[in-house]
Parts: sequence; C-alpha cells; structure tokens
Amino acid sequence: MAADGNGDRELRHRAAGDADSLVPKSSEMNMAKRKQKRAQLAPASLPPIRQGLVSPGRPVPAHIVRPPYMRNGGDPGRSTMSHIRTPAEIEAMRVANRLAADILMHVGPFVAPGVTTDRLDMIVHEKTIELGGYPSPLGYRGYPKSVCTSINEVICHGIPDSRPLNNGDIVNVDVTIYIGGVHGDTSATFIVGETDEWSRVLVHETKVSLDKAIEAVKPGLPINVIGLAIETHARKFNLGVVREFIGHGIGPEFHGSLQIPHYFDARARTIMEPGMTFTIEPMLTSGHPDLGVWDDDWTAVTLDGRRSAQFEHTILMTETGCEVLTIASDGRAPADVFTAESITAV
Repeated sequence: MAADGNGDRELRHRAAGDADSLVPKSSEMNMAKRKQKRAQLAPASLPPIRQGLVSPGRPVPAHIVRPPYMRNGGDPGRSTMSHIRTPAEIEAMRVANRLAADILMHVGPFVAPGVTTDRLDMIVHEKTIELGGYPSPLGYRGYPKSVCTSINEVICHGIPDSRPLNNGDIVNVDVTIYIGGVHGDTSATFIVGETDEWSRVLVHETKVSLDKAIEAVKPGLPINVIGLAIETHARKFNLGVVREFIGHGIGPEFHGSLQIPHYFDARARTIMEPGMTFTIEPMLTSGHPDLGVWDDDWTAVTLDGRRSAQFEHTILMTETGCEVLTIASDGRAPADVFTAESITAV
C-alpha cells in the first residue's frame, strides 16, 4: 500500500500531479517536443471506472493480534520507527512478507472476467485469517476493506466493491498482512482475460521498472538511484511516473518515515544501509500521471482516463545489495508468475 509522497494525507485531495517529471530541460526541449508530437498516445480507458456497492468490512476473530493503530481507531500517528530493523524484526519480516506473497499467489487465479473485486477481498481476507494474520489495510486510517484493488485508470487504493471484472481490464491487487509484530506488503497487476497492446506494454514495462529499481539498490548509495532507474525506464516507453504516492519504510509500522520516490529526486539523499526494510512500488501510467481522488478519500485515478499499473516488493538491505522478501513459500514471486502468464495469454 503506497504512502503519500510527502507524508501528508492532504496531498490526496490535489486534483493534479506535478507535471515537471515529463518536461524536458535545457536545449533538448524543442527536440523532445517534436518527439512527443510524433508519439502516439494510448487511448483513454472506456468506459471509465465507477464505484459499485461497497459491502461492510469483514470481521476478524478475537484471537488475531491487531496492529497498534487499531487501538487508536485506525490512526497510526507520527512514525517513530527506526529505518534499521533489529535481527529479530528481520526474521519476523521474512515470515510476514513470505506470507503476503503466499496470499497474492492464492488470490491470483481468481482474477478473471465476471469476478467482483469484493470477492477478491473476501478471498484475501479469509486467507490472511487462516494464516494467523491481520489484513493491514482494514481500518487503517478508516480504509474499509482488507485489500486494495485498482482497476484500469485507478492508480492505487481502489476499494473492492460489487463491480465485476471485465475481459480486457487490468487490476492491481495490493496485499498487506500484519503478523509477528510486523507488516508484509506486496502487489501485482493482473491482465483480466485478453487485453490490448497498450495495456500489455504498460503492465510489462511497469514490472521491468521494478526489477531495474531493485538492481540499482546497493548499500552506500542514495535512495534516489531507485527513482532514477524507474523514471529512466519509463521514459523509454513514453510512460508517466506517479509522484504523489511512493514507497516507504516498513516493519513494526505499516508506513515508516523512510520515503522511496519512484522518480528521480535530487533531494532524496538518504543513504541505503544494511538492515533497512522498505517497499518499492512504482505506479506508471500510459498517459500523463496527473491524478485526482474520488470523494471516498482513497481511490486515486488518472485525470486523462488512461490506464495505470503497479508492482510492489518489500526488500531488505544487506551488506552487498538487497534481499527481496516478498517471495512465496514455493520460491516464486507472484509478480513474475502472473505477469508471465498474462503476457503469454495475450
């Protein structure tokens, strides 16, 4: 589940993003403008997504340990968590993130035409409880469901509802589990049935941008190399990079103070150190990344109606690089499995 780009929830209500990420600088301006004019734009996603009926949040058995924010009505308060995890926390993070990946692997086969996102919520919720965990989104800052499901032009934080998935949709399923005192967080974008070439490229290249970001992670380097890798790849395919929602520190807190921009930000100079755990979760768009938020205070959508895709891993910084924690019990990453299957199907 992505964090707001400056830690301020009021940013959600901005009607538009920062267009500077797509504006070339200096003497390259005129050449870039000519290239942009020649570049063919993906069409808007039609019909636009409209909210269906949202069912009540599902109950959690009393024996399941709740995250601390549930003692405060879902308000996590200000982050006080260190950027560095203790050895015990690292072991707990390995378990929680493996289980998050297992849940995503479990729900993936149910993503199909005719299935409602409310049913996907039920499947994620029940599997999370079966594994002994709490679905972290449920009640967090008032979020009403146990998973985020973001369809087509929805960038992130889509609320599961009664709308059935249609052939040709793309949908991001974002799973987080709280267990053992820490959170595990991962997501993947699925192609529903058969889709168009624009969506296929968007989904594939968003996944590749995540892979390139992970390759860039090295101890001693600044955090901004992650955004540089993502933005560099996105530009090659004329894809927009969402700036308002970013990766975040994670551990005993759902969203720590460590911020991971998915675009290059020269100010993001925090040095990566062994023991850090954080998410990388690029959100790319087939059009401009300007966004608005529905009046549910959660659902972020592209203003131009073009589609968006997202993939997410939680990683642990090591002495030599990083360890991807969101790998399922069978040794596979859900993003790898379902992206490969979707691309093959198309």
